[in-house]
Amino acid sequence: MNMDLKTLGKLMTAIVASLVITACSSTDTADGDGSTSDMAGSDQSSGATSTGTGADGGLNSESMAGDQTDASALKTVYYFEFDQSALTADSREALDAQAARLRDTSGVVRLEGHADERGTREYNLALGERRAKAVANYLAIQGVDRSRIETISYGEEKPVAFGQNDQSWSMNRRVELK
Repeated sequence: MNMDLKTLGKLMTAIVASLVITACSSTDTADGDGSTSDMAGSDQSSGATSTGTGADGGLNSESMAGDQTDASALKTVYYFEFDQSALTADSREALDAQAARLRDTSGVVRLEGHADERGTREYNLALGERRAKAVANYLAIQGVDRSRIETISYGEEKPVAFGQNDQSWSMNRRVELK
């Protein structure tokens, strides 16, 4: 029973954090001259940390004007080993294909770093950030303009698998390209 309450509590925390993040997800703010500027920093309410630049908030339909079938076939989730931020060979291969597409598009790419639930909240935020930055650095080395890449870490706050086993934990150790 105690384990069920702990799992339920983590699920509720993840749901509340997702709602807060969704409600506060806009990064555009109006300046006095009517222009917009991108805000980067730390979202204290959700525990997310964010870095990067760009006013359009991501890839848009014009920047994706190429063959949609090719873009949709590319991997957008890259997995990591336990307590690691080094890219695996599979991730590097998938990122090579993604970098080739991104070099031919415009717009900002958002990399969201995640960790499994093991470790402290602060440690997992830092680990998620290291993972997102590892992907960002690899894309930059492959020729994607660094100013188009923004990173954010959600740590353990946005799991995709809620089990407490190796399979679930491995699915939560990831970076998502948005």
